[in-house]
Amino acid sequence: MADPDVQSIIELTRKLHRDREESGQDFVPGVTPILPAGAVLDEDDRAALVEQALQMRIASGATALRFERKFARTVGVRKAHLTNSGSSANLLALASLTVPELEDRRLRPGDEVITVAAGWPTTVNPIVQCGLVPVFVDVDLATYNTTVERIEAAIGPRTKAVMMAHTLGNPFPAAEIAQLAQDRELFLIEDNCDALMSTYQGRNTGTFGDYSTVSFYPAHHLAMGEGGCVLSNTVELARIAESMRDWGRDCWCEPGEDNKCLKRFTYQMGELPRGYDHKYIFSHVGYNLKSTDIQAALGLSQLDKLPGFVEARKRNWRRLRDGLDGVPGLLLPQATPGSDPSWFGFVITLTEDAPFSRAELVDFLTARRIGTRLLFAGNLLRHPAYRDVTHRVSGGLANSDIIMERTFWVGVYPGITAEMADYMVSSVREFVGKHGRGPRG
Repeated sequence: MADPDVQSIIELTRKLHRDREESGQDFVPGVTPILPAGAVLDEDDRAALVEQALQMRIASGATALRFERKFARTVGVRKAHLTNSGSSANLLALASLTVPELEDRRLRPGDEVITVAAGWPTTVNPIVQCGLVPVFVDVDLATYNTTVERIEAAIGPRTKAVMMAHTLGNPFPAAEIAQLAQDRELFLIEDNCDALMSTYQGRNTGTFGDYSTVSFYPAHHLAMGEGGCVLSNTVELARIAESMRDWGRDCWCEPGEDNKCLKRFTYQMGELPRGYDHKYIFSHVGYNLKSTDIQAALGLSQLDKLPGFVEARKRNWRRLRDGLDGVPGLLLPQATPGSDPSWFGFVITLTEDAPFSRAELVDFLTARRIGTRLLFAGNLLRHPAYRDVTHRVSGGLANSDIIMERTFWVGVYPGITAEMADYMVSSVREFVGKHGRGPRG
């Protein structure tokens, strides 16, 4: 039976949320900020957080497990393991491929992992942190993803894996790359943090790789505040990821469980004495990357709204694409053939002969309270952090350099209304109209 005191607090929480929403202002062009990304939270989300806090569910437990099972079914994979961030999920996925039980397929120091330079740092950082060598390939300027041909050309004698993201929600050719990886005995990790519920050839991204990762940072499709997830279709890899996430321990009991295997004190592993407590036997050099039940409660509430979030992202992207079609000086994005993206942002690259600079356009939009972002690292190798990183480049990075110099993106997240999208379109058109007097000198 529900605690009446708790229910009273939950109802007050809902009323607080409604009162604050009602006091919100209507959109005022040039005054109301249009963010490039953000969480869309309703009274159910606020109530879920408060209810979990009242129950003092401050660690990872039953709520996290319930989210993992529901989320795995939503995406279409067998197993999901929550982490404290999407970046941690990337580290966990790659580090899980370095363990001894993978035998000859195990990634070892000095092995190569193919990735792209025009991406987010923590897609690449785990490669370096695990003692592996990143091999950088370029991307196309229509889809902002790389190609099967570039990856195939980059494969060398020590190449063991491919790890990269579906850029801004636009899928890379996942089926073909997964087939290439299988044919060449490479692992594939899909960074699906920006592309939750995108599809390629009718199949969800995040289901093609040996591992895939998701982020639940507020900018992403679902918000937990902080949080991420590693997904896998194979029990073996899922079990390794769970161990690596949970301190490297061998035991698979959930928090609060004991002796699920009914032989907790009968194991003999390594040089341990027979009967050493299985809860404290460590079979991997792991981490503690778990999330909390409070985060998972918000995730469960958000998950119910995911279909609507995805449709809003698609609708906003299409409104921007149609509204900016034909504007001179702008190279507009294209969905990867055979895909249906769940877009993260709307990306724009200035053409080489554009009579204005990216800085000028971004400054104009900023003055109108329209938020923009660069396409992450541009060319990651031009950043100070990677100056001395051992790496290899295959085929050059000309487009990554163009992205660094001439590309930015604006938001499509569900908090953007049709009126906001139209204001973004009219602002860009107004700027271009004022700067269309010939090439930049």
